Amino acid sequence: MRGIPLLLAALASASAAAQDLEALRRQVWATECEFAATMARRDLDGFERLLSEHALFFGGPQPLQGRAAVRQGWQRFFEGAEAPFSWEPDLVVVLGDGSLAYSTGPVRKPKGELSSRFFSVWRQEAPGRWRIVMDRGGPLSEAEKARIPAAGQACKP
Repeated sequence: MRGIPLLLAALASASAAAQDLEALRRQVWATECEFAATMARRDLDGFERLLSEHALFFGGPQPLQGRAAVRQGWQRFFEGAEAPFSWEPDLVVVLGDGSLAYSTGPVRKPKGELSSRFFSVWRQEAPGRWRIVMDRGGPLSEAEKARIPAAGQACKP
């Protein structure tokens, strides 16, 4: 009989941990949506605030390493009245200890057509403060394109 209270305590702890991970997943989802919104608003400073000091972005001939290098490399995407692309998450997963998260989702051209997929790693640098540490894009298969819903659904409140 003494094992039952221990089992109940373990189950309660596991349930609390799962709820905490879900809350963290929602935080990262919202942060990814805010990150994408910086592009739509043409807000390079807002974009930079969500970069980790040691961010690593792949996509050009050489990886961009560090917040300043990523800002400089991405500045051209923030020039002009219209964003050259947009993105939104369709999956966010948080590491069991709550320190890192992975996000991915479709990237679209200005008129909404699918172009690629992003893959990002986020680090919780303070309670509730997530910053992106790694980012890379990749191609979408035709089968995957057929499964992706219409634009703008993932980041609606």
